Amino acid sequence: MANPAPAHGYTEDSIKSLDWREHIRLRPGMYIGKLGDGSLPEDGIYVLLKEVLDNCIDEHVMGFGNTIDITIAEDQTVTVRDYGRGIPLGKLMECAAQINTGAKYDSEVFKRSVGLNGVGIKAVNALSEFFEIQAVREKQTRSIEFSQGIVKYDMGKPKPCDEPDGTRIAFRADAESFADDTHYRLDFVREMLRFYAWLNPGLTIVLNGEKFKSKDGLMDLIRAKLTEEPQYPIIHLEGKDVEVAFTHGTGYGEEYYSFVNGQHTTQGGTHLAAFREAIVQECREFFKKQFDPADVRGSLIAAVSVKVQEPVFESQTKTKLGSSHMEPNGRNLRGHITSVITAQLDNFLHKHGDIAKSLQEKINANEKERKEISGIQKAARENARKAKVHNKKLRDCRVHFDTKDKRRDDSTLFITEGDSASGSITKSRDVETQAVFSLRGKPLNCFGLTRKIVYENEEFYLLANALQIEEDLEELRFNRVVLATDADVDGMHIRLLMITFFLQFFPELVRKGHLYILQTPLFRVRNKKETFYCYSDDERQRAIHRCGKTAEITRFKGLGEISPDEFKHFIGPHMRLEPVKIRDHELDAEGNAIPSEHKSVKEMLSFYMGKNTPERQTYIVENLRIEEELEFKDAAEPAELPVAA
Repeated sequence: MANPAPAHGYTEDSIKSLDWREHIRLRPGMYIGKLGDGSLPEDGIYVLLKEVLDNCIDEHVMGFGNTIDITIAEDQTVTVRDYGRGIPLGKLMECAAQINTGAKYDSEVFKRSVGLNGVGIKAVNALSEFFEIQAVREKQTRSIEFSQGIVKYDMGKPKPCDEPDGTRIAFRADAESFADDTHYRLDFVREMLRFYAWLNPGLTIVLNGEKFKSKDGLMDLIRAKLTEEPQYPIIHLEGKDVEVAFTHGTGYGEEYYSFVNGQHTTQGGTHLAAFREAIVQECREFFKKQFDPADVRGSLIAAVSVKVQEPVFESQTKTKLGSSHMEPNGRNLRGHITSVITAQLDNFLHKHGDIAKSLQEKINANEKERKEISGIQKAARENARKAKVHNKKLRDCRVHFDTKDKRRDDSTLFITEGDSASGSITKSRDVETQAVFSLRGKPLNCFGLTRKIVYENEEFYLLANALQIEEDLEELRFNRVVLATDADVDGMHIRLLMITFFLQFFPELVRKGHLYILQTPLFRVRNKKETFYCYSDDERQRAIHRCGKTAEITRFKGLGEISPDEFKHFIGPHMRLEPVKIRDHELDAEGNAIPSEHKSVKEMLSFYMGKNTPERQTYIVENLRIEEELEFKDAAEPAELPVAA
């Protein structure tokens, strides 16, 4: 009997082996997460920079080199120069272009390194249209230049050099892999460098001439992130391979910054879970009371840094530690972290009775408030159940952030004002990943109110319920929460009221970068051939120039005026989102906060959203501006419009 034909063309020829550069370029997400265009801090170009910096940091940690110089040129070429030992000149090619090659497999050389698999630099090489690596060792240097991982120039034999030892890597992200308009936002880069400085006291990082340096490490981090006066001085604990710093504020939520071998694990992992468990355990034992974990951790702001041999992360981008197993030295990671923290905290509280008293008072205050709102919370849930209302304000989508769906990061909730605006978005949205929550008008100004208003106010409760953030952000249903209001005075007011709501009761949603403002066009300029949507008067002027005398100009006063067919362009893959961020305090060389106009988020909200004060009236009068309509003047044709349809 003849052999059957291969099913669906699946033969030996179907099995292919890709070389290292082809595999990285074909599946970049495996190595650097999403590509993006640089508009978000998790976009791929920042991962490329981080991969290069991690090697420099490892050299510093081993005791070689206290300065790292970084330049980002206008053409987005990045140059990173460290002053460590320099890559051995004879192994330059292997380190840049041979997968799974590096010095970090030897635990004795790099016991506490982040990059263990020798992939990072190769990924940068493969995804760069220009990549040059140069090493300097003992007055000798060698360099190799690549493009998309292919060698363009190899110096071959080393040449004499007077530069200090170290490694220099220059690269420019590849236009074939990344979008044409991909660019670095320096504020995101600065944030990354601040964390490197906080994790490595004594290290100086210089970005385009701007220095980043920390004296007190994690304590400086907490000082910079505090948005209000702490309940007690920052507690700083250190043990074998474990360091933590924390205090309590007066707001709501929990705020954590966790690190493994200097890597910022934004999604936490085993080490963070161990810290959260340890602080509850020690407070219960020290104060001889079975506190509720939420009462101990409410309003906590903490930084946790651990050193781990051969850490296991849940992805190449290393944002979550998955190491719960035994380390090579036989140590149970979670148990070790817990025992170090409980022992160190117990010693600290015995030595500092005044801080122990303040900590106990804060826990008791959290407990009192929790019990006060528990009845209201239960009643709100019971009323919603009796009314059999799933959520009358919410038009849900199918994919959510708390699932394992590969599209979970695209899950978005638009918060709109009124039925007309929500109608346009609802008809235009992607029903798979985009949901809509409709406000009935201006929400309540909740500044100065307690959290029980979240349960007493039906609209606030339904919103918190839709987001699943009543307790914490662990089960957040949408990655992006987008305020989509009209570009007028009322829309701006609603936007400020909603930002106040989130800052007041769910600040962690803002801190973790989930809150955005939707930018929608102010004007439509068109003729019979072209249509341009303009987000500013400058863009409008350029559109008029392109369309000529026959240009038809429409001013959009509200989202409801934009037809669903047009609106789909503004909430599609290229929608303009402006993240709502809490600015860090600037610190001086001694780690003290530099005075600013408003010292904390609470003071800022009090000034702008509190009861009317003479100070605010004076501020409005002194800063009132009347924008005159700009007249279009004929000139040479400006640069191409950034937004066109």
